[in-house]
Amino acid sequence: MLGAFNGLGLALYLWFRAAATPTQRWLALLVLMVSMRTGKSAVFYFWPDTPRTFLHIGLVACFLIGPCLFFLIRAHQSGLVRLARIDRWHIAVLVLLVAGVSFNFPYGSHTPLWRSLIIPCIMYSWLAYLGLASVLLYLDRARLSESSAKPLLLASTAGVWVIWLAYFTSGYTSYIVGALCFTFVLGQSLVIYLRMRSGQAPIEPYQGRRIPQIEAAAQLQTLADLMARERLHLDPALTLPRLARRLGMPQVRLSQLLNDNNQTSLKQYLTQLRVGEAKTLLRQEPGKPLEAVAEAAGFQSMSTFYAAFKKLEGITPAAFRQRVATPGIDSRNPGSDSKSLI
Repeated sequence: MLGAFNGLGLALYLWFRAAATPTQRWLALLVLMVSMRTGKSAVFYFWPDTPRTFLHIGLVACFLIGPCLFFLIRAHQSGLVRLARIDRWHIAVLVLLVAGVSFNFPYGSHTPLWRSLIIPCIMYSWLAYLGLASVLLYLDRARLSESSAKPLLLASTAGVWVIWLAYFTSGYTSYIVGALCFTFVLGQSLVIYLRMRSGQAPIEPYQGRRIPQIEAAAQLQTLADLMARERLHLDPALTLPRLARRLGMPQVRLSQLLNDNNQTSLKQYLTQLRVGEAKTLLRQEPGKPLEAVAEAAGFQSMSTFYAAFKKLEGITPAAFRQRVATPGIDSRNPGSDSKSLI
């Protein structure tokens, strides 16, 4: 029941939050359907005499879990503010099917029919939508690898697979399935919470609303000027919300500028600046300890400093220092440090 209540709260938050996108709304519906199915399982376990209407609602929710996952991924891939015509027809057919079966064959008066035919159809329909969703993710794997929504979409699909397998084998596992559904909802809640703490939305909120290139270039230049003037990247605790406030723009706008227009995350952007700062310090102060260089450049730890430096430069900070200490070795590209980050 805790899982059902948590899921209801999360679904309502995602649905009614400001500027909710179609992807967020489909995510809200997915979590709501899983929560309704979880609630039905918990109630039936503790109160076997639960009215059949409540069980009917739980089974309808079970049928809709697969389509909600499918349309979540469809909405993310298309990036459209409105559903495509084929998607609207698809949803209309599902709604008519649910309404027709519910009106003509309610679970309370047709229980044998549900158990022998309708429930198996629900399970295999759910499986079909799971398969379609998985295929969509596979076909879109190249673009998905660059998307900040990748962890959530993969977690959603994997979680629904686990839930389907658990319900499909529920004759052997009993109602431990309810606990698995709760785990899914709890996991989704944690993923969304952590993503929002890091300054990212659950799903990219700017899909379908690209910033014009000229406007984006001007704002990226403003960002570069601010960083050069105030050297904010030297603060290890700099976050997306703080930087957005300093620029005087919405946090979502800054996230879009970096991710969508500059093809980089805030973390990557700051890392480039900090590595550039470290290279300058290594040249100008050859006797400065590497720990002090890392700290002065804005890195929080030596391990992060070494990993970032080697990833961007191909050598360790110590090797770079040795190279620039040898006359002529680093003169092959004297302007490399001043390359634009935009």
